[in-house]
Amino acid sequence: MALMEISVLPIGTKLPSIGDYIADLVRLLDEEGAIYELTDMGTVIEGEIESLFELAAKLHETPFKKGIMRVVTNIEIDDRRDKKVKLREKVASVRARL
Repeated sequence: MALMEISVLPIGTKLPSIGDYIADLVRLLDEEGAIYELTDMGTVIEGEIESLFELAAKLHETPFKKGIMRVVTNIEIDDRRDKKVKLREKVASVRARL
């Protein structure tokens, strides 16, 4: 299992808010059955690495379907091979040390 943090930013929207576009992305995550956590600055998704790359491509394409002509997508992946990682485990580990 791996963790992927992704932020998809539509560029050139009519309004400064991109909440409607983010809602479309969350709908897609739900449709895909993704294990994710939405944050103020991006979304963290848990899954097998191949599935995460496929999902990232779908997420990136979503704003284009709404007429956006430019999208910037940032992805960071934590692919640990010595043990399975799950969403929220890193935070729990740090909190346990406090």
